[in-house]
Amino acid sequence: MLLVLALAAALWGLGALMKAPRRQRLVLIGLLLGVVILGHLVLPDGHGLRVATGGSVAPWLILLGLGSLTGVYAYGVRRLRRRAVGTAAPSQSTGLFTETELERYARHVVLREIGGPGQAKLKRAKVLVIGAGGLGAPALQYLAAAGVGTIGVIDDDIVENANLQRQVIHRDADIGVPKVFSAEAAMIVQNPHITVRPYHRRLKADIAEALFADYDVILDGTDNFETRYLANRAAVALGKPLISGALSQWEGQLSVFHPARGAPCYQCIFPEAPAPGLAPSCAEAGVLGPLPGILGAMMAAEAIKVVTGAGTPLLGAMAIHDALYGESRRISLKRRPDCPICGTATA
Repeated sequence: MLLVLALAAALWGLGALMKAPRRQRLVLIGLLLGVVILGHLVLPDGHGLRVATGGSVAPWLILLGLGSLTGVYAYGVRRLRRRAVGTAAPSQSTGLFTETELERYARHVVLREIGGPGQAKLKRAKVLVIGAGGLGAPALQYLAAAGVGTIGVIDDDIVENANLQRQVIHRDADIGVPKVFSAEAAMIVQNPHITVRPYHRRLKADIAEALFADYDVILDGTDNFETRYLANRAAVALGKPLISGALSQWEGQLSVFHPARGAPCYQCIFPEAPAPGLAPSCAEAGVLGPLPGILGAMMAAEAIKVVTGAGTPLLGAMAIHDALYGESRRISLKRRPDCPICGTATA
């Protein structure tokens, strides 16, 4: 038996040296195995060839069966990959996936709700994240890992030691570095197949609409109402979906605000900013370290759903998570006809 295996290895090595195609080398080894099995079937017991090749046909039949199963499995994987490429690749060459990308996103491709077409949409998508802090950090990480083709991040802050308890995209070595550049470096290390656009500045009214116009989905992970209202106005004006999250202490919430799809806008739900002191910042009230990770990952999931069309995004609904008691709930939201941003009176 060892003699046959050594001969098979020699055939494979010789074929490799001669640069013979893999399929031809497999055919030669298959023929060798076929000759051995045929010899066992037609030669009498005790024949020298049968003795030299193990004395029994059973091990060779088992080997043939295992080889056949492996071949069928490999063929199925190749066919699945070809199908993924065929359905995922749009007409533009920029949408083609490399073998590395197909392997990386395989768990998305096999999801019925995403598949190859959905992954191609993610690769073509442009998503802007406002804030690279508590909510932005995990959202950016998961968007990058998911293969969103272009990710913008705008933030004027720098990494501080106090951020590292929850803003896990940044490291101790990044203290003093602008958050957008620290986040960019981490995302590229995570997935070199994406493009990251860092904007080290504060979102202001004079740039908001021009910036938003180049993106398909906007994620708002900011911690102040001035920026939230500004992001809402710009998103509504351009008809862009705005995924907004907020958190404090042990509780967080998020929703997809998109009046163009019949959902309310942010100002429908929060007509006015709370009085000073009624909505303290994380620095003032504290926040559980993993909580931004939970909500930020949920924001990324909503973005993936919006881009790919999978499932039911949180349109006209708000998800609320209470980490202290391990409870999550969902409430319905409605547009306000008198909303100054998206109400029918202003249409």
